[in-house]
Amino acid sequence: MFEYMGDRLSNAIKNIRGMGRITEDNINDALREIRLALLEADVNYQVVKEFINTVKEKALGLEVEKNVKPDELFIKLCKDELVTLLGGDYVPLNTNGNPAILMLVGLQGSGKTTTCGKLANMLRKKHAKKPLLVACDIYRPAAIDQLKEIGRNLNIEVFTEGKENPVKIVTDALSFAKENKHDYVIIDTAGRLHIDETLMQELVDIESTAKPQEILLVIDAMMGQDAINVIEGFNSKLKLTGAILTKMDGDTKGGVALSIRHLTNVPIKFVGNSEKMDGLTEFYPERIASRILDMGDILAIAEKVEGIVSEDEAKDQMKKMRKGEYNLEDFLTNMKQIKKMGPISNILKMLPQARQMGLNNVDIDPKDMAHIEAIVLSMTPYERRHPEVIKASRKQRIAKGSARSVEEVNRLLKQFEEMKKMMKLMANGNMKLPF
Repeated sequence: MFEYMGDRLSNAIKNIRGMGRITEDNINDALREIRLALLEADVNYQVVKEFINTVKEKALGLEVEKNVKPDELFIKLCKDELVTLLGGDYVPLNTNGNPAILMLVGLQGSGKTTTCGKLANMLRKKHAKKPLLVACDIYRPAAIDQLKEIGRNLNIEVFTEGKENPVKIVTDALSFAKENKHDYVIIDTAGRLHIDETLMQELVDIESTAKPQEILLVIDAMMGQDAINVIEGFNSKLKLTGAILTKMDGDTKGGVALSIRHLTNVPIKFVGNSEKMDGLTEFYPERIASRILDMGDILAIAEKVEGIVSEDEAKDQMKKMRKGEYNLEDFLTNMKQIKKMGPISNILKMLPQARQMGLNNVDIDPKDMAHIEAIVLSMTPYERRHPEVIKASRKQRIAKGSARSVEEVNRLLKQFEEMKKMMKLMANGNMKLPF
């Protein structure tokens, strides 16, 4: 997500590191590179022009204090302006209704039906509430069946009345939701290959009947600048409350995200970053800007950890680290927790200076994780708690039991000891994290 743009901007900003002071001459080259990076990332030309002019004007007017490096100040200024382009403050979903009604609209092929399932799944997990999916796409073959299959896989109820009039389906679905105490109603509407009057009138009729708290346009991020025209077309009829950018994990340059809010004033509320049903994340402009500029997204990592590791578990582990009592059983537990967070390569990309350290290109084979797990599971509980007792004969037994080599067992034990020392130093505050 935003990797292409981030790589280009990071290269442009490299040229100003170590800059002694800010002058028009020494920032012109950097601004030229930033302009090219944004244009190549498919950011709208007018948006790029305004961004460059604003950064230049503010940079030349900066009062640089003695204890602040000019290059760091310039990078912070670029980040602040990126945050502004992305919409400034985070705009949360409005779920105040009883039930809260969320209507998803968009062109055919944008991933709308799948996004309905992702949104329902996320709301249920985040708020422990009861969502209802409503099948109103009566035109696309198998659209209703697709939503029913998604609902079945997620164990979320789907309301359908086949090929009935969509307005009647919505009316009946709202009655059903109130009777069955559903907290959210998520309406999957019909898409088209282009915006047409028949489609728009049907959506207007659904909107006037349902009176949704949110009308969210699901839009394929790979559309590039055409997305602006699509948003304006829908917004002129429906008064959109937000947009959901899908396929951000695909071959997209991400520039459309910097253009949407600035040109249409429609906030981006979510991005789809994988095909899985948990592949929908809230859109925080501050965090996105940090990731684009290789400053990381520690809050996103913390949120992932929070959903897997309880506060008590985290405190217990910290105590063990301080005392140097962290053992291979703890390590095995952590490995299982990390696996639940998703691919490690995705987590590494969220670390500050990930691109600078080459972590954005690290591809960790899940098989390697499985091999490590097999080695640890081949140990006895006593050996896991006291790895110092693992000598030659035990190593041979562990290697045989895990179908790995003794060299791999030795490598794991050595890496574990190094990690244990580092963790103790960090837990005692004697060593700073690398960010």
